Amino acid sequence: MNKLIVYLAFALSLFGLGTTTVFALQSTHINNNLQVNEDFVLGKFDYKTHKSFTKVNSKFTSKPIYLQIKVYDAFLKMDKAAKKDGINLFIISCTRNFKEQKAIWERKWRKYDNLEETKRARHILEYSSMPSTSRHHWGTDLDLNHLTNSYFETGKGKVVYDWLTKNASTFGFYQVYTDKDNGRTGYNLEKWHWSYLPLAKDYLEFYNLNINYNDIRGFKGDHLAKNMKMIEEYVNGIARKAQIFN
Repeated sequence: MNKLIVYLAFALSLFGLGTTTVFALQSTHINNNLQVNEDFVLGKFDYKTHKSFTKVNSKFTSKPIYLQIKVYDAFLKMDKAAKKDGINLFIISCTRNFKEQKAIWERKWRKYDNLEETKRARHILEYSSMPSTSRHHWGTDLDLNHLTNSYFETGKGKVVYDWLTKNASTFGFYQVYTDKDNGRTGYNLEKWHWSYLPLAKDYLEFYNLNINYNDIRGFKGDHLAKNMKMIEEYVNGIARKAQIFN
């Protein structure tokens, strides 16, 4: 399908037609019975009432959270395997829509108002996404057990992390924000963040084909998105293994 799009774009360019026409042809895409469009990848939909999402059992979390059904099923299988090895998995956060991500972003925007705007945004972007650029919009990404890297470096946390790095990929989950030793850009290391790539890879592909900087707006500091290369360096700033997953 990717090659078809490229060839079509090339053919249209020969006749003087822009790529906007190509993107229009790609405005919807079916995956896991979920209709994917611009609003979906931007987080502008209600996942709580969407038929492809389900509420996570309270035994796995301390607050009401939702995941795509296919992702939740994969998590349950992973949790079952983990428990056999004495590992307990706990979901701290998963799906967040545009409004929820905006609330997080703008709370931090106010908190660091002593900083110049670009420095303020860079500081927030160490671990938090601009609205409409977060993988958490898609219902495919999980924050597991703890939100600090240090937790996963010793004791029980290290046992959990070691198990995940060895076994999570068997169930489709990958750590997308690894260290930056190999030139990865964007967010800092997040040992807690695991993405279900069988779905997320297609959403990222759709995002890159259809979304531009005019779509990343509606929150404080949105005018910085283009200069900070949010799409190139953050949305696409994922681990090499996640980039080549198929």
